Amino acid sequence: MTNKLPAPVDAFKKDHPEVWEAFTQLGERCHEAGPLDAKTRRLVKLALTIGAGLEGAAHSAIRNALASGITVEEMKHVAVLAVTTLGFPATMRGLTWIDDHVAPKGR
Repeated sequence: MTNKLPAPVDAFKKDHPEVWEAFTQLGERCHEAGPLDAKTRRLVKLALTIGAGLEGAAHSAIRNALASGITVEEMKHVAVLAVTTLGFPATMRGLTWIDDHVAPKGR
């Protein structure tokens, strides 16, 4: 599993290195700011992206979760939990985004 940045993000990183560095540092400080363990933080980040309907951020959260050893089943459980709070469309959106990273191409 590669953690390669999508082309638009990579271009932003190259065009605005100081902003990218500040953004990266902010993310690190947020992760270190409280008592949640790494796995919980990754699953919460996924839930937030599904709830906000942010596809690009969800793909990032999914890549990071996979790289951290979180299973597809655990991520899908997060998406299913959205059904009673966010609705069926949000759940389907989340499941689709997760499947983008694990489903065979051409499905």
